[in-house]
Amino acid sequence: MSLIHVIFNNNQLTGSIPDTLGLVLTLEVIRLDANSLSGAVPKNLNILTRAAELNLGNNNLSGQIPDLTGMNVLTYVDLSNNSFDRSGIPEWFKTLPNLTTLIMVNTGLEGPIPTEIFNLPQLQTVILRDNHLNGTLDIGMSFSSDLQLIDLQNNSIDGFNSGQYRNKTLLDDNPFCRKPEAAEICKTVQAPMFSNFVPQQYCAPLSCFLDLELGPDCSRPYLGSLVFRSFNFSDLANLFYYNFLVNSLQPLLANVSMPVDKVCLVSSSIDMYSYLVLNIAFFPLDGAYFNRTGISTIGHVLNNQFLVSPYGPYYFIDLSYPSFPGQRKHTGLIIGLTIGGFVLALLTIAAGVYAYRQGNVAKKATKLSNPFSSWNEGSHPQLNAARWFSFEEVKHFTDNFSGRSEIGSGGYGKVYKGKLNTGQLVAIKRAKQGSLQGALEFKTEIELLSRVHHKNVVNLVGFCYDEGEQMLIYEYVTNGSLKATLSGKSGIWLNWPTRLNIALGAARGLAYLHELADPPIIHRDIKSDNILLDDQLNAKVADFGLCKPLSDNRGHVTTQVKGTMGYLDPEYYNTQMLTEKSDVYSFGVLMLELVTGKNPIEQNGYIVTKVKGALEETGNIYNLVDDAISFDMLTGVMEFVKLAIHCVQDRRDRRPAMSKVVKDIESIIQELKGHLGSTTSSAGYEGSGNVHPYSSSSSSFGITGNNPLRR
Repeated sequence: MSLIHVIFNNNQLTGSIPDTLGLVLTLEVIRLDANSLSGAVPKNLNILTRAAELNLGNNNLSGQIPDLTGMNVLTYVDLSNNSFDRSGIPEWFKTLPNLTTLIMVNTGLEGPIPTEIFNLPQLQTVILRDNHLNGTLDIGMSFSSDLQLIDLQNNSIDGFNSGQYRNKTLLDDNPFCRKPEAAEICKTVQAPMFSNFVPQQYCAPLSCFLDLELGPDCSRPYLGSLVFRSFNFSDLANLFYYNFLVNSLQPLLANVSMPVDKVCLVSSSIDMYSYLVLNIAFFPLDGAYFNRTGISTIGHVLNNQFLVSPYGPYYFIDLSYPSFPGQRKHTGLIIGLTIGGFVLALLTIAAGVYAYRQGNVAKKATKLSNPFSSWNEGSHPQLNAARWFSFEEVKHFTDNFSGRSEIGSGGYGKVYKGKLNTGQLVAIKRAKQGSLQGALEFKTEIELLSRVHHKNVVNLVGFCYDEGEQMLIYEYVTNGSLKATLSGKSGIWLNWPTRLNIALGAARGLAYLHELADPPIIHRDIKSDNILLDDQLNAKVADFGLCKPLSDNRGHVTTQVKGTMGYLDPEYYNTQMLTEKSDVYSFGVLMLELVTGKNPIEQNGYIVTKVKGALEETGNIYNLVDDAISFDMLTGVMEFVKLAIHCVQDRRDRRPAMSKVVKDIESIIQELKGHLGSTTSSAGYEGSGNVHPYSSSSSSFGITGNNPLRR
């Protein structure tokens, strides 16, 4: 397995960066920003020729600015706020043809600014403020067509030649700005609002955001937040951060026929990780309310990364829409997002209450006569997001475990839907007496799961070990399992792009468990029942009842074979040696399930055998495609199926790592995006072996009949 990401930002790291970092030639992302690292940057860093992102900002690094010559894949470089020796702008920028963003705030830069720096073909952002740069800023005539922002505030620049460049240039606190002719160029930018969007005060009267009856001039907005994760932001007054929404979001809404009349920025903020958060209001095109389809469409498009952002990956979080016609409106949610300062105050209060209650929980735990009593204050830092609940509290959350609250059951026990005192919905997995673990094992499982934090993995909210009960309390995921959706039980129709997005989300969650969790985790029961879908149909990996940690360097765990027939890795079944490649096999079966809509094992055969047989006979699998999507433009379906077949190779060493699977699915989605707007008929799809222990049959299972979900 190759290490491709080193992400340790905001981790209070001290000491120096080890020279051995430069020996990990597979690295693609290096984030060590916002720590207390000191000393010189290793000289061999530029050996990492596959690195696309380097962020060493906000440390105490010293010595020479690192030489990045030869790292020609780099797109993003941030060396800000360190104590490097004074030097001119380094020459290595000329060797970085893919560079989009260069950030060197307060890094001791001095001397003139070479015009060539603006000529890099992909360059979008140059931020060199708070340095000692001088002379005349000459942007020249060959600057990048993508260049949007040049920030050189607080330097010693005394002249400016913009040429034909007309985008944002920030030169405040330079000698040039004291000249009368520079007054217009150097005027201070005020607090932001979308420059070409409808100003907030004209979006709707304030009463439209409140829990009042809607008048003729009111419509109820759909509210959500875009969070941009790749870049660190610090200057909310920079209008460039918002201008791309004018050029990208509004055309996107029109191209996909979203039912949106206008879009407004409600507020913006910088979160604890220095990520930019834009709180946005979408107003309905017709009538006073969005319908459910409109809400689903907006969330689907934004969560499928169709919005082109110069800041790289983002995610979209929405608030539950409070006002479908005939439903009660939730005043607090709307007011909360509208008034950004009020939100911040509430969060601060909530954090204090949460910390106080967590202190009481720790005191309760120390009084219990069981292994959990070792969790004294300060001794379990990994559990700061997992709460201890008493049995009485859980009874209250579930209405005394009433039948109305029950949402599932299995060999371990039952699952209940509950509601915490905070209003958060949760799923409570209650073990029956015959499946109780030992206290130490249950404690170990909680410690393991409390370290898992990823948007594509179901989050552990807390646990109950009280009065002979063992319960795990997870976040509640609105739309249930992928299994229920594919079978038609949920009433949700999944088109081909949505299925690709579900596969990508599940793959990212699984790759996180394998490569970034500490310790790495083998799930051991990947199947459509254990992939849950939230209200935007984003996938979340769930149910860790069979998971195994990899706590050493052996790369495998010898264990009793457990899992679900149909998804079970045959090599694991034969050798009892469990590796992360066993999860890859199960995921490959899940991919085929997404394409065909069929159970892995049915009366007429095993899905892997059927697909392999179809590929050998006809070279395609179109006669096996789920009837619910057979009319879709199935761009990338063959690449997707071939990737799935790669995952279900009988030998584990022939299967890809999950990080590779993630990249390949991302490529397929990019190909599909390239075909958006085109129409492809599926009328020409024609019907169409490795022996597997699940079945000796190789007959095809054809698609017959009418799917009731087909549109």
